[in-house]
Amino acid sequence: MPKKILIIEDHATDAAISKEVLEKEGFEVEVVSSGEEGAKKALEIKPDLVLLDLVLPGIDGFEVCRRIKKEAALHRTIVIILSVKDDIDDISRAFHAGADDYIIKTPLPEFLVRKLKLYLRT
Repeated sequence: MPKKILIIEDHATDAAISKEVLEKEGFEVEVVSSGEEGAKKALEIKPDLVLLDLVLPGIDGFEVCRRIKKEAALHRTIVIILSVKDDIDDISRAFHAGADDYIIKTPLPEFLVRKLKLYLRT
């Protein structure tokens, strides 16, 4: 059974590129474009991994991460931040919110796939 990845990203092009790259690797991928929608979708589909932007309409990625990490039903869900924010304070806030990793956009597709496979042990 393929691993499920939820992409929470409001930039349509970034989301489409990530989705295409990950689907080619055999992952099952869902995409949503707002923080609130992402938190709800995570509870609904219980993804193995969430690829989360920080800058989102509505609630930001920090809050989405906190919500995901406090849900018992999502205790095994890995949250990786994928953001243009490269400030150490933002990176630190993401880890304090419960993020498992932080990748600065835009990574090479091969790097992203390799990193996710590492986390998902595929």
